[in-house]
Amino acid sequence: MAWNEPGNSGDKDKDPWGNTGGKKGGNDGPPDLEDVVKNLQDKVTSIFGGRKGGGGGGRGRSGGGMSATGFSLIFVVILAVWAFSGIYIVTDGTRGVVLQFGEFRAVTNPGPHWYPRFIQSVEIVEVDKSRSVRVGVNTEESLMLTKDENIVDVKFEVQYKVKDARDYLFNVANPDVTIRTATESALREIVGTSDMNYVLKRNDVAERTGKLLQVILERYDTGLLVEEVNLVYSEAPEQVKPAFDDVNSAEQDRDRFIEEARKYQNQIIPIARGEAARVEQEAEAYKAEKIARAEGDAKRFNQLLVEYKKAPKVTRERLYIETMEEVLSNNRKVMIDVKKGNNLLYIPVDQLNKQRQQTGGGQMDSSSGVSATTGVPERKDSRDRSRSRSRQMEVQP
Repeated sequence: MAWNEPGNSGDKDKDPWGNTGGKKGGNDGPPDLEDVVKNLQDKVTSIFGGRKGGGGGGRGRSGGGMSATGFSLIFVVILAVWAFSGIYIVTDGTRGVVLQFGEFRAVTNPGPHWYPRFIQSVEIVEVDKSRSVRVGVNTEESLMLTKDENIVDVKFEVQYKVKDARDYLFNVANPDVTIRTATESALREIVGTSDMNYVLKRNDVAERTGKLLQVILERYDTGLLVEEVNLVYSEAPEQVKPAFDDVNSAEQDRDRFIEEARKYQNQIIPIARGEAARVEQEAEAYKAEKIARAEGDAKRFNQLLVEYKKAPKVTRERLYIETMEEVLSNNRKVMIDVKKGNNLLYIPVDQLNKQRQQTGGGQMDSSSGVSATTGVPERKDSRDRSRSRSRQMEVQP
């Protein structure tokens, strides 16, 4: 049965709070909450120089205010906390931008610094961190119109960093969005003033875009510096790419044929020049030979003229004999003069056949003066015959 039920007189003294006889305020009961609060107040007051005062019920009450020493101690503690809270360290690769009531005050370099909190504030900006922005991620950005009214698919990437922390924080609302917009604008301007083949070959599109982008950023005083620009992708749109691939293949074939023609030209021209030089040398040699032979014939004729004037008859006879000997030495026909009869013409066929077999048909035909293999007249015989005829005409009376 519960301790507080009617009829349980024997258990009335079993109070769960330890109070016997149903009376409060026993020595074994829980402490009063009011007493706990007052005791705590007395302890705090005693720490800061206060004194206890008398009160009813034996409970101490604060009888005086806080002393000047307590106020000084509190002020010193608060001042120390405020002073230490203004210490900050700027690490390498960053800059601290100090603001006083929201207005720019100074830029601090790496190292420990201090600022009065609640009067000034500090913004830390990373100036050596390399940042990047990509243009052409989606289709609306990547498709651009060229000078020759063609469309190309371009993807572009820019790496940049902060050059001036003050300009980066105050001159533009969102520098990262600004550089992205400026990059797209600069790229579209370069592509719009260039032909499609020029963009597809990626000649210096990235370099020109980077220079124009830096000019735009400096015009807006963004405090950003372009480090590197890359033209990641430049191709024809997917819908017409097969046709452009065929064009590129044809252009490559054209270039290959041009190179092959130049190679052949470089091979044949030296040969032709060498042949021309050889012909010129042969002509010069033939000219020198003709001149020398003519001069030799003229000198010999002059010497013969001197001898002819000394003994005309003897000279004519000697010339006639030499001429006949020269003419008849190449003749294979033999004429026999028969007195008081007809002349007999004898042709030594056996000797001619034997000589032809020995030479293999490559000797000159004695009757025609033409080579059996080449069909070209022999120059020496023709010259000798012409000289013989000229001599005969000169020696005839």
